[in-house]
Amino acid sequence: MEKYELVKDIGSGNFGVARLMRVKNSKELVAMKYIERGLKIDENVAREIINHRSLRHPNIIRFKEVVLTPTHIAIAMEYAAGGELFERICSAGRFSEDEARYFFQQLISGVSYCHAMQICHRDLKLENTLLDGSPAPRLKICDFGYSKSSLLHS
Repeated sequence: MEKYELVKDIGSGNFGVARLMRVKNSKELVAMKYIERGLKIDENVAREIINHRSLRHPNIIRFKEVVLTPTHIAIAMEYAAGGELFERICSAGRFSEDEARYFFQQLISGVSYCHAMQICHRDLKLENTLLDGSPAPRLKICDFGYSKSSLLHS
């Protein structure tokens, strides 16, 4: 963990906490998901890691690495500065047809890729779709905690 420095907390949930971290030698920002260790939790997280790390697509949050501590599993991944699609819809009130189509095409592209890789996300929702923060935001599917792979029979 010494290669990272904490920037701020960015979320929490049933899994634990998410923190924005900076890689010390490159200044790259990453999202770090901290999960408290435990026998059953470790099995579920192992499945999440195996499934997520195998995916490389512009509409899927990039998996970076896993860091193990005595008490936590920390998953480093691409940071999406634009936040959740859910927040964007709440603040906008509604999307135009063109805007909805723009995001939906990206969502379908990411899901189609997952399925081609024999991985089913199983928890797609607005809160698990992030935006990269660019002027024409790219949608990124995240949180593969409930995912299953037909290749791994998980």
